[in-house]
Amino acid sequence: MSQRPETTAHLRYHVPAVRHLAWMCHAPQLISSPMGFVPEKYRPEDAEERLEAWDHNPGAGPAVLTEQPARRLGHYFERLYECLIENLLGWEILLKNQPVRSNGLTLGELDFVVRNPADNSVEHHEIAVKFYLGYPEADQDTVLWYGPNSKDRLDIKTRRLVGHQSQMTQRPEARNLLTSLGIETPARPRVFMPGYLFYPLGKTLARPADVPPDHLRGGWLYLHQLDDMIDRPARWVPLVKPHWLGPWRQPQAPDFRKTKEALEDVRSAGVPRLFAALEQSPVDGFWQETSRLFVVPEAWPATSGRR
Repeated sequence: MSQRPETTAHLRYHVPAVRHLAWMCHAPQLISSPMGFVPEKYRPEDAEERLEAWDHNPGAGPAVLTEQPARRLGHYFERLYECLIENLLGWEILLKNQPVRSNGLTLGELDFVVRNPADNSVEHHEIAVKFYLGYPEADQDTVLWYGPNSKDRLDIKTRRLVGHQSQMTQRPEARNLLTSLGIETPARPRVFMPGYLFYPLGKTLARPADVPPDHLRGGWLYLHQLDDMIDRPARWVPLVKPHWLGPWRQPQAPDFRKTKEALEDVRSAGVPRLFAALEQSPVDGFWQETSRLFVVPEAWPATSGRR
């Protein structure tokens, strides 16, 4: 399952955070919604030049380019989104990560409230980056899309993001909060959820009804299925967060010892691991991602917090 041309084009960037920013500008979302936010539509003419400059001299760019990434992928993704909105698109961020409370209880959080300079309107943006594996249930007619930790599920997350989180500014508590901060009620809600869907190798699954057909894809397989794959893992590398944000490239050839260690981690710890298959570029000699896949333990999803 190869990468889309729009995403592989960003492999030329050497600084990971710049590569991730460029990926975020183009990556298709996992939600079909009129609220979907498409950064590419608002990119200024000099966006590519700015990314190139940051790649050549990250110290002269926004702090997120050189700071140690947050351990949690979601936090790192939020920092990149802040940079995307403020430093690349040039929009004003009015509010971020603001809890909404009522009588001491937290009702939710506003990820970003921003001003769109195209019409000077205020927008409320809710964001996430997600990775889901398609799992046919026992009846084979039902497919559920689980995260690597199967407490997370695509249909549940989509319903919450579209039906609850994005509608938070319609609540009187949120409106009162914004008014107290001198911010007018947002004119429109937006959702932004790029990511990947991983299809089981050797099986044909229909994509989820609410996911755009151009979504990014990978594969997944159980650990025992590696026995039928001759030599292929030799060019794999394990991907460690935050480098789940695609795509990956490295100057050296894949080290199969690290892949073996990661596969042993799947066996011993019972946790799914994400790998990228690499090929060497004839242009600059770098090894770069051509596809990605999860290897999961034999009892997955039951062993991964499934409810």
